[in-house]
Amino acid sequence: MGYDDFLAERFEAHRGHLRAVAHRMLGSATEADDAVQEVWLRLSRTDARRIDNLGGWLTTVVGRVCLDMLRSRRSRAEEPLETAPQRPGTTAGPGPGPGPGPVPDPEQDALLADSVGGALLVVLETLTPAERLAFVLHDLFAVSYDEIAAVVGKSPPAARQLASRARRRVRGAQAPEADLARQREVVEAFLAAARAGEFDALVAVLDPDVVARTEVGVTTGAAAVARGASRFSRGAGVPVPALVDGRTGMAVFVDGRMDRVLSFTVVDERITVIDITTDPDRLAVLDVELLQEAPSSSTPTVSPSTVSPLGRKPSRR
Repeated sequence: MGYDDFLAERFEAHRGHLRAVAHRMLGSATEADDAVQEVWLRLSRTDARRIDNLGGWLTTVVGRVCLDMLRSRRSRAEEPLETAPQRPGTTAGPGPGPGPGPVPDPEQDALLADSVGGALLVVLETLTPAERLAFVLHDLFAVSYDEIAAVVGKSPPAARQLASRARRRVRGAQAPEADLARQREVVEAFLAAARAGEFDALVAVLDPDVVARTEVGVTTGAAAVARGASRFSRGAGVPVPALVDGRTGMAVFVDGRMDRVLSFTVVDERITVIDITTDPDRLAVLDVELLQEAPSSSTPTVSPSTVSPLGRKPSRR
């Protein structure tokens, strides 16, 4: 076995752990796979024979990568929720080395989400990148404050304070709404406000720190999500109410084909998270239960000027 093969084998032994860290840091399976791929690239450019503790080194590096990605999210928070073309020859989960990697395992994603809890995933989105990293690495993966301090560029006592602040916010987190009927009412109110162009009503049903996630990136804040939703919904389609992995959601059909899926997290009668999936490989592994009959290819496509997946462009007041 050559050195490159040996290094790839050692990396694969840590892949599950790295992906778990990245998933909890980023809240997105696709972004977690991207982070793990970046860690592999950095390892492949490093003389691993000089690394005494490969597992610790990889955890530190994936923390730095995720921190950079979270900070980049903040700088892109005002970008519209538009879809990006799939990169030729790739799937949602690139692995180490050339060629496409495996499609993310939905069962693994479910286990990751269950182990963290829906409320925690929601509140993590409200933390600063440094707070989120300190909490995830220390409280979920037992990384020392000395190591965390090196990642965030602060002293160990400052890293401890970051984790402490995050911990207080997490403890105060409210659980997502359990009543699916009430969730559906909140989502319908959001859609109705969007269709009517009632911008104030649209924002009112969104949590101030709402997060909308696509394969492209993340938009945060009620006003930004309201604006981004109108841009995202420019494409024509027929929305159908659905349960998406057990969550209140919607499937959007174009010419009888499921084009994209939206799922919503509702806390205290406000939408806190909107997940939008458009990638065909990701759509294929989602558990989508339609709550009414899917439109056929002969069903007229609804133009965005009347009814769109997230409504017409809201007016500014």
